Amino acid sequence: MDNQHRIYIYAFLSRIFSDELDEKFLKELHHNKEMLEMIGVNSLEWFTHTSMNKIEDELNVDYSTVFLMNAKPIETSVIDAKDEILVGLQNPVMQFYFNHDYELNLSASHLQTPDHISIEFAFMQNLISKDEKRVQKEFLAQHLLKWAVPYFIGIKSMCNTPLYKDLCDFVVEFLANDYDYLTQKI
Repeated sequence: MDNQHRIYIYAFLSRIFSDELDEKFLKELHHNKEMLEMIGVNSLEWFTHTSMNKIEDELNVDYSTVFLMNAKPIETSVIDAKDEILVGLQNPVMQFYFNHDYELNLSASHLQTPDHISIEFAFMQNLISKDEKRVQKEFLAQHLLKWAVPYFIGIKSMCNTPLYKDLCDFVVEFLANDYDYLTQKI
């Protein structure tokens, strides 16, 4: 898998988990059969045979139910038994960013936490564009593989739409494959 492909996938994942999906994004995804097929055959079939209005409505309900109300995709919230979201340099992800000279402007984002899955995917996208393979592998090992894999395995049963169900499987497989890829390249 080349770096451009990896950048595209991390950017896609960052966007898809950052907020409810708007009509423009859904139309673009609807026309990207290759991406839908890569995510999962159930997603491709659902987008092919369901009206865009129904898809948008069901995805927005699913996103709100799973990712906002029941299982926030935030590393410290998942890892910490107290379900606390750590801020500043006491947050291990923020410490990792700081140690690797990554400047994060949370005031420019509605997510407001450095360890939201969308921010972590965007960080990987940034590392790939800088071709920092050792840091990519380190971040995957210390963060994404540690919490995102069990998180997505755990929330799959909460998801009601084919897209989010397929994405749970896709993310787990993609992260594992990306780590293997980096292991071979380093």
